[in-house]
Amino acid sequence: MRRFIRGVCFAAFFAAAFTGQAQAQKALTWDEVKARFEANNPTLRAGQIGVDESRAQEITAYLRPNPNLTLLTDGTQIAPYHGVWRPLAGTQEQAGLAYLHERAHKRELRLQSAKDATEITISGQADLERGLLFALRGAFVETLQARAVLQVARDNLSYWDQVLGISRDRFQAGDLAHIDLDRLELQRVQFESDLQTAEVNLRTAKIQLLMLLNDRTPIDQFDLTGPFSYNDQIAPLDDFRQLAVDTRPDLKAALEAVTKAQTDHKLAVANGSTDPTLSAWYTHNPSFNNPYDHNTLGASVVIPLRIFDRNQGEKLRTQLDIDRNQKLLNATQARVFSDVDSAYAMVNSNLILLRPYKAKYLEQSARVRETARFSYEHGGAALLDFLSAENEYRSVQLNYVNLIGAYLTAAAQLNLAVGREVLQ
Repeated sequence: MRRFIRGVCFAAFFAAAFTGQAQAQKALTWDEVKARFEANNPTLRAGQIGVDESRAQEITAYLRPNPNLTLLTDGTQIAPYHGVWRPLAGTQEQAGLAYLHERAHKRELRLQSAKDATEITISGQADLERGLLFALRGAFVETLQARAVLQVARDNLSYWDQVLGISRDRFQAGDLAHIDLDRLELQRVQFESDLQTAEVNLRTAKIQLLMLLNDRTPIDQFDLTGPFSYNDQIAPLDDFRQLAVDTRPDLKAALEAVTKAQTDHKLAVANGSTDPTLSAWYTHNPSFNNPYDHNTLGASVVIPLRIFDRNQGEKLRTQLDIDRNQKLLNATQARVFSDVDSAYAMVNSNLILLRPYKAKYLEQSARVRETARFSYEHGGAALLDFLSAENEYRSVQLNYVNLIGAYLTAAAQLNLAVGREVLQ
């Protein structure tokens, strides 16, 4: 029975370990990476706390003034009067309440100003997420690009090993000079170097991505999946401009700053008005000769006379702040159009370069390499011609992969400029 229980425990342990490893090695898509980022990135979560703090300030802004309670005693006898000492006989007691009444909707305007500040904070948080998502997308694309370059390097090395295998057989048969075999073997160093560089670049890109995800998964157990290609069609520029105007959070924040400045000006005008203090009290005075006047009620209204201070400075400052935020809004609008136009031009430029590669250059480079190899192996071409064709093929393949990476980076830049994902 003990052996059986131990066997079951070991089987469960290894099954759990295998399942955990399988889950850890699962390749993540862009949507999964984005979900992990939104859940775990500390900078993004700290910004969300700032939004909650701003909402808490709305509660403070809408608080009413507290009433004042006054308790007073007077008239206590401290010495005998004609030989009679009754200390509490003439003591009078008084209890009163006073309340500051805020006029001109001050409390409502304070609440509105706090809500406007919260809206600005929310837009700022969205803008922070927009920038961090661009960095995340850049790291994601860099990882896919490094993996594609690594695959090209492996294919080139594997192809060259096949060439070396055939060349060694030819050398053994006396059909190839020793100097030509040495040159072919020396060429392998370049492909080994490409492979090592690609592996380092892939690990570096994964490290950057794991840092943004705040993830401690071992690099060897972390992988991504996603299309490493480009979309040949792109919408007109005006469509992206309109999307940016409707979506960009920094533009929304600038517009909300104008609204808040207008609310603050209204609040400054309201703060220049007078707030009366209403008071009422009850008095018990046993020392009066009038037997009907021992218990009395009283009331008062205190009105400050704001002759010299009507909040003139704050009114002027908030009026100027409206103009300042309006000019900042105009500057933000100009920056939005500039960002969209620049990113759109980058995407178009990469598409112009990618189209001939896909339509002609990739196939041509492969055909030239195979033709040069066939001619060299049958004595119709020199070794240098074959090596030159191989280098041209390698260069075209790497350029194509790097151009796709540049296109995806430019697409991410266009998404950043628009404010949401419009290109994958």
